[in-house]
Amino acid sequence: MSKIVEVGSLKTGSWITIDGEPCQIVEIAHSKPGKHGSAKARIVAIGLFDGVKRTIVSPTSDKIEVPIIEKRTGQVIAMLPSSIQLM
Repeated sequence: MSKIVEVGSLKTGSWITIDGEPCQIVEIAHSKPGKHGSAKARIVAIGLFDGVKRTIVSPTSDKIEVPIIEKRTGQVIAMLPSSIQLM
C-alpha cells in the first residue's frame, strides 16, 4: 500500500520508496531554481529492511511513492529457526 506525493512536500523523517525499498529520509536539501532549470531536492534515506543508505536527486515538482507503514506493538511468543510467533 502506498500513496503518491510531490517531492517538494517531503521532510526529514518521512518515508519514501526508492528502488522498491521503503526508506526513511535522514537528510533533504532543496536547491533553488536556476536560469534554465527547476528547483531540485537531494534526498538521503536509509532502507527499512536492509539499512542501506540511498541518495536520489529529483525535481521538487515530481511525484514519488510513499509507503503506508502501520506500526503495532506485540509480544514474542516463540522464536523458531524459520519463523517467529507473535501475539
